[in-house]
Amino acid sequence: MDLRRHVEAVAARYREVESLLSDPSSFANAQRFQELSREYSRLKDQCGEGQLYLNALQELDENRQLLRAEPAGSELAQMASEEVARLEPEVARLTKIVQRGLIPPDPTDSRNTIIELRAGAGGAESALFAADLYRMYVRYAETRGWKVESMDSSPSDLGGFRELIFMLKGDQAFRRFRSESGVHRVQRVPATEAAGRIHTSTVTVAVLPEAEEVDVQIKPEELEITVCRASGPGGQGVNTTDSAVQIIHKPTGLIVRCADERSQLKNKDKAMKVLRSRLLERRIAEENAKYAAARKAMVGTGERNEKIRTYNFPQNRVTDHRIDLTIYNLAALMEGDLDCLIEPLLEDELQRRLLELSPT
Repeated sequence: MDLRRHVEAVAARYREVESLLSDPSSFANAQRFQELSREYSRLKDQCGEGQLYLNALQELDENRQLLRAEPAGSELAQMASEEVARLEPEVARLTKIVQRGLIPPDPTDSRNTIIELRAGAGGAESALFAADLYRMYVRYAETRGWKVESMDSSPSDLGGFRELIFMLKGDQAFRRFRSESGVHRVQRVPATEAAGRIHTSTVTVAVLPEAEEVDVQIKPEELEITVCRASGPGGQGVNTTDSAVQIIHKPTGLIVRCADERSQLKNKDKAMKVLRSRLLERRIAEENAKYAAARKAMVGTGERNEKIRTYNFPQNRVTDHRIDLTIYNLAALMEGDLDCLIEPLLEDELQRRLLELSPT
């Protein structure tokens, strides 16, 4: 794969976008201006990385030529040999960075992310683990400086959650959390287990990119909106006013409910965000399924019926079944140290997508 041509193409596009941004007419369309600004920032980084790659590659070639031309054992040959040894791993590192630029950017990567946690098999223990996963994700978000916004929840009797929906607002939030979609299995001794037996429970995690109004067009006549009083914890103001909002999308049958705010308007706004994101996720999944059928391979549809990860507390280990990765540091992971899983998953995704770009 000739990466030089790719570096040159990136540089040409960078100059083109720079020119477009300097054109006063670009300010007329705010959304288009934001898209160009994001692309400009991304291309600027890629240009810098590409130039470093070309410089290192040229240095490596020159030193290899010098090593071949000089007599063995000479001082110049020794210096060239040392430079080759230094530059080969550096070129390999930069090659991997430049390869990432070959993958067309997903427009949803930089979006805010809506995460839906739902207790599965395991009853009360499943609801407790849903609360643990929520805490883990919040801790990770805090380390990256992201904002966490609660959208809806259904608490269980023992302090867990039967269902919990929240939003993460931050740079690359969806890109880093996309691979969390699926069934998370936990094996541990529940607090309610008197005999000390290990139970197996599951929690379903759905990760949705926040949809913008231009992504999904929803007609008012497609919606059935009802309001009612919120139930459960939340204070007197929440529980005694008709603030909870439920929206049914008639064409798909999707139902969204939000009751976290005292304001009916705020709850409606949050519910619409969730609805748009679910509709966008459905559309993306349909497109991915068609693409996967054409390629005879699944490509990141995030199907929720797959067991993607197991958390085994007695053995202090977590296993991600998709990449066959086991880590014996579950305690730190539950405190939000998720990069040890997220980075290998991103690398696996990169390699799969690079294979798709290769001639078949």
